[in-house]
Amino acid sequence: MELKEALKLAVSSLWSNKMRSMLTLLGIVIGVASVIAVVTLVNGANAFILTKFSSYGANVFTISKMPAIITSADAYVQFEKRKNILLPDYRYILENCKQCTGMGAQQAGIGKVVHGLESVTDSQIRGYTWQMPALQNLNIVQGRDFTDSDEEHAAHVCIVGTDIVDHLLPGVDPIGQELRVDGVMYTIIGVSEKQGSTFGASQDNWVGVPLTTFQKSYGTSKSVTIYVKAATSGPPLEAAADEVRVLMRSRRHDAPDAPQSFELDTNNTLVGFASTLTKSFGLVAGAIALISLIVGGIVIMNIMLVSVTERTREIGIRKALGARPKDILMQFLIEAGTMALIGGVFGVIGGVGVAEIVTLAIGFPSSIAVWSVLMGLIMATATGLFFGVYPARQAARLDPIVALRSEL
Repeated sequence: MELKEALKLAVSSLWSNKMRSMLTLLGIVIGVASVIAVVTLVNGANAFILTKFSSYGANVFTISKMPAIITSADAYVQFEKRKNILLPDYRYILENCKQCTGMGAQQAGIGKVVHGLESVTDSQIRGYTWQMPALQNLNIVQGRDFTDSDEEHAAHVCIVGTDIVDHLLPGVDPIGQELRVDGVMYTIIGVSEKQGSTFGASQDNWVGVPLTTFQKSYGTSKSVTIYVKAATSGPPLEAAADEVRVLMRSRRHDAPDAPQSFELDTNNTLVGFASTLTKSFGLVAGAIALISLIVGGIVIMNIMLVSVTERTREIGIRKALGARPKDILMQFLIEAGTMALIGGVFGVIGGVGVAEIVTLAIGFPSSIAVWSVLMGLIMATATGLFFGVYPARQAARLDPIVALRSEL
């Protein structure tokens, strides 16, 4: 039997039982859609993580009281017991680090921003040393950046995200306008470039003020995060990190044989950990999706066995006219594979659609990978062929005489 003829027979058989075929394909569609949706969302998350952490540059590392990513409550309690990193610690590193080409510090909290009768709640209030916006690659699109004079004199000036401008100052030149942040008045000197939203949370609802000014309002006892820039990544970065580690241990009186009482994280460390986390999530979700594919394959096998029973006389006639067992085997295998492939196509469309809906609904990043589409189609077809082997063999083994008598 020619492949073209077998395909025609397979499509004809599926079309003649449309409702049954649709219900049969449902398991494959769900399985493939799950795989595609998971892979698309995981790829998007990985791309976001890489962009987010790498935005500081490959030659920037951080010193903080606690790690950026904490995986358990016990670990959080343990890290919380550490001494805070304070502004004098930052200044000590700034004065003594020879391998560092740039350095900044920041603190952050949540507050209310008011202009006139309008207000924005749950805004992130950031305390920056004057170098920090540049270290975080925050592009100032209007006005100016902080200066060392702003920090030295604890000036009441601020840089804002675009959400603040859109909600409080629509249609107004924001430069020179005054804002009240948790009851304290600031003058806008700059507006940052729009960053968009991530995981449903806006990245533009923030106000940045000089760190010295921030600490006058919120206190000096909270821990700061120090950002350090080396000449380049590689050996210069490692040399700068080693020097900062020695300075911090000395400053905090860490014993030589004791673990360090702070965290020093590079972008590669954070990106690697986060990528491992998303891959683990992808593997678990992929295993669940694989179960759907197996269920879909079992449904295909069941329906194909029913089809063999219903078409026993047809099989007998074909064998009486000269069809060989392998022709019958090929016919039913192609039917099973075609059914699964069609389900795979609809599954791919559904999976991409689900990922896009999630992105639009909550802002979770997504990125369609061509290899995942091909993988979904191959997995669907392979599932159909695997579970179609047994029904096809049953059809190929039918005795033509017995088959012809079945409906007499």
